[in-house]
Amino acid sequence: MDTIGPIQNRISRFFIDVDDRNWASVEAAMTGLVHLDYSSFGAGEPVDLTPEAITTAWKELLPGFDQTHHQIGNALVESKEQKATVKVHATATHFIDGAEGGDIWVVYGTYHIALVHEGGAWKISSIQFNFKFQDGNMDLPVIAQARANEKAE
Repeated sequence: MDTIGPIQNRISRFFIDVDDRNWASVEAAMTGLVHLDYSSFGAGEPVDLTPEAITTAWKELLPGFDQTHHQIGNALVESKEQKATVKVHATATHFIDGAEGGDIWVVYGTYHIALVHEGGAWKISSIQFNFKFQDGNMDLPVIAQARANEKAE
């Protein structure tokens, strides 16, 4: 049974859905509780959150960008029975047209993602981002958060 293809598709679909702001699909791709670790990027200690809590936080930032583009590659997949781990290189490009200081902010790193096979599908149970470096307008996240808050009101 080929497990690598479905696992890679799950990861690709997840990042595409984040960029498309397809929050229902993003939430459906995760287990009931997800270990989230962005500590290498200064986001505090790792936490265990529901998919809804994760997308609620992402909705406070990502819609403030005109576009985001998560490009993943070099996937290394290891699977055994009902569990899998995936390491991917990632480039996350964030864009706000005409932003003061520059339109683009890019973050580079790797993701280590754990999955479990449950209910007939692979679901993400852990996401760890490993920051390498960033480039572009470092003020773009602050601008995006303000814009997202305005949209939410």
